[in-house]
Amino acid sequence: MEVLRKIEKGLIVSCQALEDEPLHSPFIMAKMAKAAEMGGAVAIRANGYEDIKEIRKEVKLPIIGLIKKKYVGYKPYITPTIEEVSDVLKAGADIVAIDATKLIKPGDISTRDFLKEIKRFYPDILVMADISTFKEGVEAEEIGFDIVSTTLSGYTEYSPKIDGPDFELIENLSKVLKIPLIAEGRIWTPEQAVKALELGAYAVVVGTAITRPQEITRHFNELIRKAVRHARAK
Repeated sequence: MEVLRKIEKGLIVSCQALEDEPLHSPFIMAKMAKAAEMGGAVAIRANGYEDIKEIRKEVKLPIIGLIKKKYVGYKPYITPTIEEVSDVLKAGADIVAIDATKLIKPGDISTRDFLKEIKRFYPDILVMADISTFKEGVEAEEIGFDIVSTTLSGYTEYSPKIDGPDFELIENLSKVLKIPLIAEGRIWTPEQAVKALELGAYAVVVGTAITRPQEITRHFNELIRKAVRHARAK
């Protein structure tokens, strides 16, 4: 599809700010997306109906949309029900990202059944599987997802907790998947993004390192303080 051709071997910028963050605002996220477009991003990943709608007005890039919503008694929160899927599409997203882990979704349905529901209502849309393990990635392709992303590696209780991108998962999935594999998660440097592509990723998502200034500041500050402590200890 044309949308997939547009993102191949490119940088997708995730423009998201949660309610407790200083930049939480559809207006600000739209401007952030515009800045990303000016910088050469091939697509935007965005969270929330209002953010997606405003970003759609601001940029011509493909949008990977999601809605983060927590339901009592269930752990999946990335576009967890058909209601959120519908809102993402109404807002103007080109691709819908959902939790595609083994965790049961609201309504006590599996990822397989949820995807069937989505495809029944919206047979022509592209659906991205946010997964956390190799097995989940392989199963996502088998049950009919259009794209797989390593978004949730390290964020489920049973996936490896590593410091930095999960390059092993990216490499292993890229060897077996026939659908596009998107590398996402803890990518902090251009060098790490390039490595993900070299390992076989179809495209790379970078969010925090570009669009969350409080986290960027914290990252710099931690490294500086560590260096200062080390110097004083000599």
